Amino acid sequence: MRAVTVSSSGDLSVSTIDDPVAGADEVIVDVVSAGVNRADLLQRRGHYPPPPGAPDTLGLEVSGHISEVGPDVSGWSVGDEVCALLAGGGYAERVVVPAAQVLPVPAGVPVADAAALPEVACTVVSNVVEAGGLRAGELLLIHGGSSGIGTHATQLAHALDARVAVTARTQEKLDRCAGFGADILINHATEDFAQVISEHGGADVILDIIGAKYLSRNVSSLNTGGRLVIIGMQGGATAELSIATLMGKRASVIGTTLRSRPVDGDGGKRQIVAHTQAVTWPLIAAGKVVPVIDSVYDLDDAAAAHERLDSGEAIGKVLLRVSAARPATG
Repeated sequence: MRAVTVSSSGDLSVSTIDDPVAGADEVIVDVVSAGVNRADLLQRRGHYPPPPGAPDTLGLEVSGHISEVGPDVSGWSVGDEVCALLAGGGYAERVVVPAAQVLPVPAGVPVADAAALPEVACTVVSNVVEAGGLRAGELLLIHGGSSGIGTHATQLAHALDARVAVTARTQEKLDRCAGFGADILINHATEDFAQVISEHGGADVILDIIGAKYLSRNVSSLNTGGRLVIIGMQGGATAELSIATLMGKRASVIGTTLRSRPVDGDGGKRQIVAHTQAVTWPLIAAGKVVPVIDSVYDLDDAAAAHERLDSGEAIGKVLLRVSAARPATG
């Protein structure tokens, strides 16, 4: 099968590799589209190796059709339109995935667009809903509001009747965020987000992709009992934290990852995928949450897709078109 491979110098090219083989509790998905994520850029540069047992091929989410079902799998059949959360392997014509990490394509979403959902939806549910415990009426601050995660988190929080503040670096991006339901728009190039948030009464939950650079201001922005959930380190990995401030606010700082979690066990991907389907898929079917797609590139143009994501100009998800969707039947 065709797949994107990474050379020792970090160059991307399409090569022929062996087809995947399904285990007893796995399925094979013939890929229509694959999502492009910042983790792929890091892995390409040698900074984010796949977890043990995962394919070396890039790609953390796909959509397509099931072409093979392992003997211990129930609930899925050959031909089903699905999307899936992966530990790797998505930039390819076929991928093997634990059945527990497969989701149906939501009602009303084309199969080619559904690759924009698994990684962001599972990230947002596991961090904003589960770890952050966001409740109706609370204020959620999202750093990187125009990103794939940001645009999805804004819609989900708005649908759950929370207030949403976002940071972005241009007015165009902020205007788009407002269209997704953001209530407070902060241009981080010209405004101090901590000052703005304090003027609005403080944040109850903060979803942060920056890390060290924002740590002090994030903690200062929290309300009493607030929860800071850190999911990225774009602004560094090490910073000083005022324990006194944290204790005085009775606040929490939570660091999480998704890719390296096991399939099963407490907090495993099986639980997260099931919770995501229960929380988010009805909202998608109702049109309250939609996949936000910035651009689509052919598999052979994966390097250009990486450039687009790395530019910081994308609003929403960047996708790779791997193969044509099959005609609908029935």
